[in-house]
Amino acid sequence: MNIERLVLGALDTNCFLVADDADGPLVVVDPAAEADQLLAAIDSRSVEAVVLTHGHFDHLGAAREVLMATGAPLLVHEADAAAITTAEGSGGAVFGFDYASPGADRLLHDGDEIVAGELRLTVLHTPGHTPGSVCLLGGGHLFAGDTLFAGSVGRTDFPGGDSEAMRRSVVRLSQLPDETRVHCGHGPDTSIGRERRVNPFFPRA
Repeated sequence: MNIERLVLGALDTNCFLVADDADGPLVVVDPAAEADQLLAAIDSRSVEAVVLTHGHFDHLGAAREVLMATGAPLLVHEADAAAITTAEGSGGAVFGFDYASPGADRLLHDGDEIVAGELRLTVLHTPGHTPGSVCLLGGGHLFAGDTLFAGSVGRTDFPGGDSEAMRRSVVRLSQLPDETRVHCGHGPDTSIGRERRVNPFFPRA
């Protein structure tokens, strides 16, 4: 799997360009902001899908420009689909950001598959940070959005957050193999094995 990370926007959000190999069609995960930089990284490559791990403003600020430039469809879980289309729904208005996105072209559900060439990513619905938070799993890699961080988990005190749902989502992720590489929505990569050892939110035997 070929993975490129760009750190974008005022909140240093991780955006990922994911493909089966360096020449394969891309899946863009969380087009956070700074559309010019993101489009330069995409260059002339084909984009099969733009995926939002959840509906918060800091993960979708460049969505409109990327969709227009590439013609790719926008994918988001059905539970966050309404939130992305306004700055109020995405949470940006509270912080002075007017980020919003066009409506979704495809609504995601748990167990769905996202395909780009030989790349296969399975959708895991992991609510807690938002009702429609998802992780994407494939090839030993997990794109975790704001569900799981190195040493922590996503906040649940924003509108739509649910600490009990987050607990269940983390239990689900803890069942993945230790060697699963975790690409977080903010901050450094980690692994399920590392989080099992150090993350205070992971279940203990």
